[in-house]
Amino acid sequence: MDLRESNSRRRLSPQPNPAGRNKLVSAAGVAPSKSRLISPMNLTKILAALLVSLPVLVTLSLVLRNTSPDRIKGFADARIIERLVKNDTSSSSSSEDGFSDHTHMPKDKLQDGLIAPGFDEASCLSRYQSNLYRKISPQKPSSHLLSRLRSYEDLHKKCGPHTKSYNKTLEQLKSSSPSTGVDSSEECKYVVWISYSGLGNKILTISSAFLYALLTNRVLLVDPGKDMADLFCEPFPENSWLLPDDFPVKDRFDAFDQKSPHCYGNILKSENNKIATTSPSFLYLHLAHDYDEQDKLFFCDDEQSLIEKVPWLIMRTDNYFVPSLFLMPSFEQELEKLFPEKETVFHHLGRYLFHPSNHVWGLITRYYQAYLAKADERIGIQVRTFEAGPSPLRHVMNQIYACAFREKLLPRVERKKPIVTSSAGMPKLKSVLITSLTSGYSEDVRNMYWEHPTVNGDTIGVFQPSHEGHQQTDKNLHDQKAWAEMYLLSLCDVLVTSAWSTFGYVAQGLGGLKPWILYKPENQKTPDPPCGQVMSMEPCFHAPPFYDCKAKKGVDTGALVPHVRHCEDMSWGLKLVDSHESHDQL
Repeated sequence: MDLRESNSRRRLSPQPNPAGRNKLVSAAGVAPSKSRLISPMNLTKILAALLVSLPVLVTLSLVLRNTSPDRIKGFADARIIERLVKNDTSSSSSSEDGFSDHTHMPKDKLQDGLIAPGFDEASCLSRYQSNLYRKISPQKPSSHLLSRLRSYEDLHKKCGPHTKSYNKTLEQLKSSSPSTGVDSSEECKYVVWISYSGLGNKILTISSAFLYALLTNRVLLVDPGKDMADLFCEPFPENSWLLPDDFPVKDRFDAFDQKSPHCYGNILKSENNKIATTSPSFLYLHLAHDYDEQDKLFFCDDEQSLIEKVPWLIMRTDNYFVPSLFLMPSFEQELEKLFPEKETVFHHLGRYLFHPSNHVWGLITRYYQAYLAKADERIGIQVRTFEAGPSPLRHVMNQIYACAFREKLLPRVERKKPIVTSSAGMPKLKSVLITSLTSGYSEDVRNMYWEHPTVNGDTIGVFQPSHEGHQQTDKNLHDQKAWAEMYLLSLCDVLVTSAWSTFGYVAQGLGGLKPWILYKPENQKTPDPPCGQVMSMEPCFHAPPFYDCKAKKGVDTGALVPHVRHCEDMSWGLKLVDSHESHDQL
């Protein structure tokens, strides 16, 4: 029986008597009897109700008193998330046409306007549910970026696969004879991204290609490779970004190299530069790590004026080449308006372009709710080694501990006492998410915190979703797990990543995090210092050109402008930073 209901039934209240006599009348309108008020039966019921409710009230008071403020302000509890998701799904399914009504959609659900409304939510649950798992980003996209994204979506709708404009431009590609020019007001132009390298590289290079397309008013089409469609949702409304299977030169992608007749760098080497006189139907841009000096001229304004005429650019790259776009005078003004905060390029573009497919979203949410949701703090540690020879486990493990303890990311353990009581009240629950191709690192950390208490009484849980043994590029389930783990790392509060790893770059960028990066060990020895916090959340461009296009000579491109610096983990690499950052942080 509900206690409140039983109390209301027993409660007496003064009622005016219709006859004007001052008499107490019960809720039922019947004069009460003293014998009924003090009967043994009523006393028994009251005592029983109090006994039943007392444990509930005590428990509730303890929970409210001991709830950590961080937990309230941080990520939602798994049960809250589940309830919000259910409510969100039910509201979206109420629309007659299958599309949800976004009139009253919360701003953070659209990630400050990055995400366009109007998608079928059921086809991509992560697009509008990611805000339930991720803290609201303090980095806001510029109004100019939002405007350009909406304009791009209109262009993609007009020029995407199988549209009238696409079919018209495709005829030119099928033609063997070059054209004398392209009327940009009538024709659509394209950047075709070739699927290449590992998943982390793919995510970063698609972002680079998309920014280039945005700057040059081209449409980005993505070669789906073997599993792209199973990893990501479509990012643009109403038309696919996937290159159709019947694309005329798709069967030649694997054969394209620096000696191909349509290779831009190879054409520049020839005495008869046909780009200057006529517009070929397409150009192959080789921007991978092994590109040569002629290929690198792609990043010079003079060459861009010639490339602009070509309707189809087919690009292969494993580089995040965004920093070099910021060194090109022709793009400088537009990039300043798009990204006033220079270090937010991938943070914004990554969250705009890459939404996990429903299958991958299931991997992410199930793991998060099971192991991470209830923690007061989540610490992500991404381990990737590039050392040949004997196992690097021991010295890399020593490096991880040295970094985590020195930067106070994890508590030390007490090896002399069997139990430690927290002196600060309630101990914290911390979840450590470790991603690695092998299980040795997580087992070492897990055993340490199981066998010994922490010095401050905190409880540490250690979790690793998978350990695949070795990288298996283009294997569907392997890539799905890898994408899920990158995303889970991006949901952490604190991040430790490995030098040179694009896996870590993706996680830090999506999460808007400045991780502590583990410096690359030399001669199987732990570096001193073991790690350092990065200047910005931006990825590193591993193979940038060192060339001054105007002076036509070599130059240190990491010293030309304040917002392009050399990377912490790769001395010759380039990365974007906010110009107020100091070189002292290197």
